[in-house]
Amino acid sequence: MSNITCSLIAHKRIITTLAKAKALRVYAEPLITRSKVDSMHNRRVVFSYLQDKEAIKELFGVIGDKVANRPGGYTRIVKMPRRAGDAADMALIELVDFNETYKPKEAGDSAKKTRRSRRSSGSGAAKSTSAPIADVTNEASTAPDTNASATAEAVAAAHTAADADIAAETMSPAADSNNETMTEGPVEPEAPAQEEGGEAAGA
Repeated sequence: MSNITCSLIAHKRIITTLAKAKALRVYAEPLITRSKVDSMHNRRVVFSYLQDKEAIKELFGVIGDKVANRPGGYTRIVKMPRRAGDAADMALIELVDFNETYKPKEAGDSAKKTRRSRRSSGSGAAKSTSAPIADVTNEASTAPDTNASATAEAVAAAHTAADADIAAETMSPAADSNNETMTEGPVEPEAPAQEEGGEAAGA
């Protein structure tokens, strides 16, 4: 078991059978816990298990710094397809802190990135919505000038037409009255008047 533990320390991940991977986890994690405190006592205890100076140097150097803030659970076991020869259950065991693919991002970084993206998208949306509004206001500010002049001209024309109609209406009754007076003037006296005159003459 010490040889496979040295391989895990050196390569950070290895593929072995599922049974060996589970046994390796139980054997290696207490040794990794001791690497958090770099003391002569811990080095001698770990060396009594591994008997490999290079593995001790790697464990108390690089790995100890990586797992300093992790309270246990230093390894991850991922099941693999069965082995072709004897159909044995295979698994990949690796050190969690050395896998950048599965390593979750820090909450602060993700929050900052999210805030930046929201601000950028929000400002872009504000810019995109504010530009048409500015164009509409510009058009609105220039359009009423031409419309006002056109409406003023139309109103003036309507007033002149109404004045002309009123003048025509006032002139037409006077002409009708003149025509009536001209036609009533030469009318002969009525018949009863002539009959009265004849009766008077006969008397």
